[in-house]
Amino acid sequence: QVQLVESGGGLVQAGDSLRLSCVYVTSGRTLRLYGMGWFRQAPGQERSFVAAINWNGTTTNYADSVKGRFTISRDINKNSLYLQMNRLTPEDAAAYYCAGSRGAGADNRTAGFVSWGQGTQVTVSS
Repeated sequence: QVQLVESGGGLVQAGDSLRLSCVYVTSGRTLRLYGMGWFRQAPGQERSFVAAINWNGTTTNYADSVKGRFTISRDINKNSLYLQMNRLTPEDAAAYYCAGSRGAGADNRTAGFVSWGQGTQVTVSS
């Protein structure tokens, strides 16, 4: 079993920054050997890829809409995943989900992830 718990969401103004965190707890399947990612879903929209990182943190992958503003990172020793979000815009407002991949790479496909957190809400006022 894998449990992913996100935190760090909140209400901010456009231009502000937020740092999301995800702690994962496993009994069996360790996520240390797998890639991880962040996805987001706004009301009425499908869940979409934001960023991913491979198993050892050496490779990252970003959606075009967040490149240069968001940074994904992980601390394997703390079983944690992070998303630093800078220069937020109202278009970034969504529920953000932490996810564990099927493989070791920085996958950008929703179908490539098998473990999901419950999400943390990010609201950006203009």
